[in-house]
Amino acid sequence: ATRGIMRGMIGWSPSTEAIESLVIGLGQRAPAFMTTQQSFDDDGEVLVIEVDGKAAPMATEAELEARRQTRRHGSKCGCGCQRHRGRQRRKGKKKKRKKRGHNSKNGRSATLVAMYTLRRGEDGKLHGPTHKKIWGQFGPRQDAIAWARDQATRRGFGPETDKLVQIVIDGERCLRKQLKKRFPQAILTLDLRHAQERLWKAGRLFHAEGSPELARWVEPLNRLLLNGRVDTVLKRLKKILTSIPLRGPNTKNKRETLTKQIEYFEERGEMMRYDEYHREDLVLATGVIEGACRYVVGERLDCSGMRWKIEGAEPLLQLRCIELNGDWNQ
Repeated sequence: ATRGIMRGMIGWSPSTEAIESLVIGLGQRAPAFMTTQQSFDDDGEVLVIEVDGKAAPMATEAELEARRQTRRHGSKCGCGCQRHRGRQRRKGKKKKRKKRGHNSKNGRSATLVAMYTLRRGEDGKLHGPTHKKIWGQFGPRQDAIAWARDQATRRGFGPETDKLVQIVIDGERCLRKQLKKRFPQAILTLDLRHAQERLWKAGRLFHAEGSPELARWVEPLNRLLLNGRVDTVLKRLKKILTSIPLRGPNTKNKRETLTKQIEYFEERGEMMRYDEYHREDLVLATGVIEGACRYVVGERLDCSGMRWKIEGAEPLLQLRCIELNGDWNQ
């Protein structure tokens, strides 16, 4: 695309390799640029941090080795056309059959952080977002969290601040532990959609997908969840668990799956005070970071047929974050 635009405008374009070197070289300077972000004079009084991840497909060693080989011209077939040449090359080769659940994507997850502030208006509600910044990387998750800690401090929300800091995540155990260590005073919130999905997953053990019976089964539990009554939700799920027979078709799977959902809610109960969050007009779901993952990673790095090396994916990911932040000119 870059070469086409340059040829159309000036009648000349550098090679693909030169453009790639330029992009990667520029992207390698992106982390240093992001550490220069300063505070904002008109920032809000509530800081919101959303963290999520999305994987991009990476090339395996076998794929890289095949690319490095010299392309052989000619063919043993008589006609030499592309169709029969490929058929002749594949003849005698057996493709390894993939097992059920095999991850052919060979994905490597990028950790993305969205940070913005909200300002409480005269109507008592929080308005924003203000000065939203997105940052991501394929490196260790701790590095992305360290950037969030540094950026929050620069914006006036240090470790000992008495200002309100809310962190919204999907409930992953290690991520929550690391964030709690860096932000000891923050309100950790479980994304409402992840909690609701657990209820639907439990309901699908007893009712068919998309059936009215499934919706009626989930609706009262969802209402309790929104009202912050996680203890009541747990009591009902445990009662349902005791009613499942010990023997019978699929009963073992029902007990194991339902037990996992109960453990999920028990471990994250303090993060699901949705009634309090709603009264304070705080964030309930990770919509901002979900959209960023889809745009920054999904639409550029996770397209059909793509396979990346980390040396190319990382700089491009970070340049897209800068473009999304509106900092390209700066």
